[in-house]
Amino acid sequence: MKAVFDDSKPIFQQISDMIANEIVEGELLEGDQIPSTTEISKFYQVNRATVQKGLAALVEAGYVYKQRGVGMFVSKDAKQKLLEKRKEEFYNDYLKPMFEEAKRLELKKEELLKIIKEDYKHD
Repeated sequence: MKAVFDDSKPIFQQISDMIANEIVEGELLEGDQIPSTTEISKFYQVNRATVQKGLAALVEAGYVYKQRGVGMFVSKDAKQKLLEKRKEEFYNDYLKPMFEEAKRLELKKEELLKIIKEDYKHD
């Protein structure tokens, strides 16, 4: 885990996001055990309640499940569910506003596609 907390979001949300990122990036796989609340709180030097709140958000969303007395684990299909959620957020947060601005600028679809094809390097 890597972390530098900032003021953009509450710390519990940042912890939740970091674990979600590890799932998306394949660092934590389906069935992998997540570090304990104590381990995370000691590592980041934050209150255990803060960590618990971050982990609870992952459990509530279905990305992580608890096994009583054993720990927390990455849920089945967690990566796929996170990718779907993030793609939707990406569209709503970035692409939709970009399309709206492109229309205001009277950019034709072909012009926009050309810009995207030239700039986007991921296959």
